[in-house]
Amino acid sequence: MLPPFLPWHDFLTVWVFLAANIASPGPNVLNTIALAIGSGRAAGFGSAAGVGLGIGLWCLSMTLGVATVLTVIPGATLALTLTAVGLLLWFAWRYAKAAVAGFRDRGTARPTRNDGAGFATGFRRSLAVNALNPKALTSWLAVLAMFPTTRATAADIALLCAGACALSFGLHAAYTMAFSTPAALRAYLRAGWVLHATAAVMFTGFAVRLLIGLIA
Repeated sequence: MLPPFLPWHDFLTVWVFLAANIASPGPNVLNTIALAIGSGRAAGFGSAAGVGLGIGLWCLSMTLGVATVLTVIPGATLALTLTAVGLLLWFAWRYAKAAVAGFRDRGTARPTRNDGAGFATGFRRSLAVNALNPKALTSWLAVLAMFPTTRATAADIALLCAGACALSFGLHAAYTMAFSTPAALRAYLRAGWVLHATAAVMFTGFAVRLLIGLIA
């Protein structure tokens, strides 16, 4: 490849690793699916855009030295983790409320999108979860071990981050398309409360796991 870019395999290794992490069930995937089913494609695509921007910000910040800053400044990682715990518990509470309401209204709800979330809500919610996710920190530390940042130019970093951003948006957009169909909406009206309850339990589990990691 012509300068200033690194060989393609340096980028592909990172993108394949990120694809596996981004597509696997986690806070962002649960957000996107719940928003797409409960509020439609606008909210789902908002979530996808939030994930894409969040991944791009993580890429830029880590490759530009935030990993070193978190290591040098006492308490920085702890503050990030505690903030993430609070955020995850807040979302768990919101999903638990939605689960209770959905269980109460099951079988009587009309086939309309009635969760009240739009593109902006989906975007803000997803960006907040992504930006404060300590799991992303560990993932990008692994990326830094794979990607030759010491030999990378500004163009290399820009390409790496643009690819990560596009990849994350594309995967979450696919989730949105799959879970915002009429069939998915009908299923949501019958048993959407199960999805919200599952999300609440999993978000709580993510928060507890982070706390256990702090104690251990």
